[in-house]
Amino acid sequence: MNLSRSTVTLSMLGVAAVGTSLGVFHSLGQSRTAEAQIPATVQLAMPLASTLLTADGFDPETEVITRDGTLQPRETLIELVTELGVGGSDASRSLQAIYDAELVDPRRVRPGLNVTAQFRGDTPDTAELVSLSLSRDNGGQILSKRMSDGEFMPMVLQPHTQPVERRVSGRIDGSIYQTALSQGAHDQQVVDFAKIFGYDLDFQRDVQPGDEFEIVYEEMVDERGNRVSSGNVLYAAFNGRRVDKSYYRFTPEDDGATDYFNFDGESATKFLMKTPINGARLSSNFGYRRHPISGYNKLHKGTDFAAPSGTPIYAAGHGTIERANRYGGYGNYIRIKHANGFQTAYAHMSRFASGMRAGSRVQQGDVIGYVGSTGASTGPHLHYEVLRNGSHINAMTLDMPTGRKLADSPATFEEFVARRDEIDQMRRTAPTPNGGGVMMASNEVPPAP
Repeated sequence: MNLSRSTVTLSMLGVAAVGTSLGVFHSLGQSRTAEAQIPATVQLAMPLASTLLTADGFDPETEVITRDGTLQPRETLIELVTELGVGGSDASRSLQAIYDAELVDPRRVRPGLNVTAQFRGDTPDTAELVSLSLSRDNGGQILSKRMSDGEFMPMVLQPHTQPVERRVSGRIDGSIYQTALSQGAHDQQVVDFAKIFGYDLDFQRDVQPGDEFEIVYEEMVDERGNRVSSGNVLYAAFNGRRVDKSYYRFTPEDDGATDYFNFDGESATKFLMKTPINGARLSSNFGYRRHPISGYNKLHKGTDFAAPSGTPIYAAGHGTIERANRYGGYGNYIRIKHANGFQTAYAHMSRFASGMRAGSRVQQGDVIGYVGSTGASTGPHLHYEVLRNGSHINAMTLDMPTGRKLADSPATFEEFVARRDEIDQMRRTAPTPNGGGVMMASNEVPPAP
């Protein structure tokens, strides 16, 4: 038996959960021929291992062997479960109970899934499988538990969760991504931060070592304080050589459209996005250059963003698609007509997103296609153009008007100010995951006492 990837632990279960009954679980019934049901969400307030073994009347002093593993690329669940030491019959029956209940589609499981097998017995060789659990993205678990008759019953377990606020801040050394993660943030916070500042920052040129940032965000934690999932970014600030701005998350009651607003209630959303792609490197600016294919100088009418093939491309603003087809040296090409005489164009796509055709309406941020290298291209990238009244202009230097101004609606602005003050208080009190980070100095908010 190969347990090189697994952790094996012996634990003695205490008596705190002896009174727990099977009623705390939602079970799907023991008849595999019965129609699959959708399990209800069940909130657990006790550690899972204690609840499992006492729920069906097992001796609380029984030694439990726990083995954990993670699904690897090109590996099946049955292979992983067998590697954890589950016998062939138990491996098949415990997984089949989950499949029959339609809780997992074995054809769609993804690498990275965590699987835990619990055994009851004195030695690893003679131990009997008690339960098999698969961790879900939301912190819950899908469980296949051996009942007293030897059959396996599928269950869905969900811990109590509650939101808590976290704050990270720091001086950038290398990149925002590296610095934020070193302070305790996760990928999702960095992605959300990039979206909030997508109208203001060119993350390749505008961010310099020594610039400062701050993020206040929510995390969902279970009853033991363990992180379950990421929540919303509530506040984002950047103080650098080129940009000094901060934004608060707020949902006006009058239209219910959540957005990020600056201290004065002006939306971060602008008419057009500067960079309609995430995670790309600016590889060629607007202006005259020596063309890499033709070899002579000519006007480069847009901005190029180098990115891996298949990277999503977003509509830079609301509008109507004028054309979506193959277009000479542009390869696969989309042009969108916006208000006020503006057009945006996107070239060299590998393919179009579903439904993209002339006459289709798109909203800002909709995926319209994917990075490729079609047409006259030397490698995968997005060629992005902005036109105003038919003339090409530099998207990187364009000062776009902002969206909504809450001050135009006094009652709504009053609601925003109250929420803004709440978030500023969170900035002063929210813990930092790694114990570092200081609230950024600001002319808008007095420093913490």
